[in-house]
Amino acid sequence: MIRRAAVAAVCICAAPVYLSHALRAEPTPTRDPLSRLPLAFEGWVGREEPPFPDAVLAQLGVDEYIARTYARPGGLVSLYVGYYASQRQGDTMHSPLNCLPGAGWLPVERGRAVLPVRSAPDGPKRRIEVNQFVIQKGLDRQAVFYWYQSRDRVVASEYWGKVYTVLDAIRYNRTDAALVRVIVPIEQGETSETAQATGVSFVDALFPRLVKHLPL
Repeated sequence: MIRRAAVAAVCICAAPVYLSHALRAEPTPTRDPLSRLPLAFEGWVGREEPPFPDAVLAQLGVDEYIARTYARPGGLVSLYVGYYASQRQGDTMHSPLNCLPGAGWLPVERGRAVLPVRSAPDGPKRRIEVNQFVIQKGLDRQAVFYWYQSRDRVVASEYWGKVYTVLDAIRYNRTDAALVRVIVPIEQGETSETAQATGVSFVDALFPRLVKHLPL
């Protein structure tokens, strides 16, 4: 509650300044389309999932997205990246957890994880904090990782993500950002830790390749 109150206070205080900038056209950052994200890297081979229905896209409000399945021997992951060029007109990112109950999935484990990742394929490691969940529907379980990314900033908290959006709008006249979600199925007889290790390995391979597609 304290954190939510702090976020609300920051947003309220910043709102007049934000509104004074709202009529200015946002710059268009240079970036490669998400569709050019490689389908093969570091042993992972991907394929495109069927396009989302129009009703789903209308609810998401994304300007661009990819939905893919990547596989390698002993590992399978689902990747979704939704990019928002601007969040000024009501099209804002929201937590994937808002959608899960409607699809029958319920979180049975929830928390945060700090993952070591590379900013470039051959670069040094950095640490990012992401959301890490285990969800379940019937006997099926999945490990889920997701985070919000903007200007080379990775945020796990939806509330702080909104605060940074307001601050970026004020300082840089930009509200572009993306939601990145990775899902790993937990096979029967497999522990959640095994699936989470697969997810961590995939995130490490994926992260440096997002740089061209999510602008700094």
